[in-house]
Amino acid sequence: MKTDCTFELFLDGAWHGAGSMALLESPDKGWQGSAYLGYAVDHAIHYAGRCDAPALSWTFPVSLAPQRSAVWPGFVLDLLPQGYGRLELLRQLGLPERAEASADWSLLLAGAANPIGNCRIREAHEWLQTRSVGQPQGFPLAEVAWRGEHFTEYLADYGLFVAGSSGVQGEWPKLLLTEDYSGQFFLDHTLPDAQAKRHWLVKFARGQDQYLNTILQLENIWVELARFLGLRVHGELLLRERALFIPRFDRAVTALGVQRYAQESLYALCQCGGFGAKLSHNTACKVLASAVSDPLAEIAEYLRRDIANVVLGNKDNHGRNTAIQRQENGWIGLTPLFDFSPMALHPDGIARRMRWEQDDYGVPDWASAMCQAAAAARLPLEALQAALQPLGESLAALPDKMRQAGVPVELVGRFAPLSLAAGRQLEACCHG
Repeated sequence: MKTDCTFELFLDGAWHGAGSMALLESPDKGWQGSAYLGYAVDHAIHYAGRCDAPALSWTFPVSLAPQRSAVWPGFVLDLLPQGYGRLELLRQLGLPERAEASADWSLLLAGAANPIGNCRIREAHEWLQTRSVGQPQGFPLAEVAWRGEHFTEYLADYGLFVAGSSGVQGEWPKLLLTEDYSGQFFLDHTLPDAQAKRHWLVKFARGQDQYLNTILQLENIWVELARFLGLRVHGELLLRERALFIPRFDRAVTALGVQRYAQESLYALCQCGGFGAKLSHNTACKVLASAVSDPLAEIAEYLRRDIANVVLGNKDNHGRNTAIQRQENGWIGLTPLFDFSPMALHPDGIARRMRWEQDDYGVPDWASAMCQAAAAARLPLEALQAALQPLGESLAALPDKMRQAGVPVELVGRFAPLSLAAGRQLEACCHG
């Protein structure tokens, strides 16, 4: 079995070989095995010292020096299919659905052909190309929405291969679709860039579970509530039937063609090994402040998101639901908000994964959280408080905004006390 792979990055409008990874232990060890990584010589010379878009990871600046890693580095785990996409690809590869680390290498070499961001694995792209035959097949939005979770099975009737979306992580069925200028929707990897008008991540409802479907149905409203609170939000989400169409922010159609922006999860940035890793907000703020272009703006945005997560019940706040974007012009900062929904409604009961190291017992003391963030990021507390002051007024008005948006009255009653309490805390500490 092949035990090395090549990383390609999309830069200056084209894919380029950037580096490679060689396994130092059996592929059966998966992400837990050690590996040897390095940049290609020409890439290292041309982009020496860069840690923005031309780098595989902010933690691995471009240079001629190789890196030995005790486990697969975080940016590789960002490429590895997880959740529903992993199960789907395991089935397509003929591997047991419960396969864990022993299947990681096979999944990487098949599922990292078309991931979020600007990095792919050449071998996965080549593997996918051999299974993409004939003319691209497009579908109208109504057909995608109406078929819902069965759309992937419907695609199989056309001989279309969905592995190009398997790198999208999460428990809901998801597809990466691209809209052309006639309004037809194609599997993202099948439509040439020159024909692309807009790029979408489509999330489908699962089965008949009332709570899971409610979470999906409310996600577009929750994102607009986040926009009302002043969070960094991208485009408007579209809910059609049992499908949620989410505009992608790692792609942009410009006069120069399609741009692909580097994206890296918070887990990868903080070098948290493996899955289910523990990460505190304090550590995240410390590392984030050292990486981004404007620490005050990004730490303020980070705090706004944690406050919004708590008051609106988005408990699924692990380090893969926050990411940075690294652009070719050198800018590094948090991506727009994603996976923001009332996960407190989940039937399995989801605990808040990331917390502050002090004064956080599910609902943090926000004055303390601001002090901890400022200390971790080495920012002046007064400047951070000033940046968050407008949020206090928005939180006070949030219950009315929820009613106007059509949020069920029982949910307004559930989340309004949290919003009003957080608003009072911010008013007190930001004015006092």
